[in-house]
Amino acid sequence: MSPSQATVEVFWTAFKALPKTAQEGVLARLMGDRGVREDLVDIALIEKRRSEKARPFAAYLVQHHAQK
Repeated sequence: MSPSQATVEVFWTAFKALPKTAQEGVLARLMGDRGVREDLVDIALIEKRRSEKARPFAAYLVQHHAQK
């Protein structure tokens, strides 16, 4: 395990050990940071669409333009 991975594990363990109200406070702070919030939304969308079949970007643009 790399030092970075070990640090992540320490923080994750500490977060999980917090009472529920403290966990909610940490999450509220994360969501209050615009950059972090945008990153989390991006990650959630990637995970949601991970099983979708890939398609060429040009095909996406044609479909997206047709919907407008």
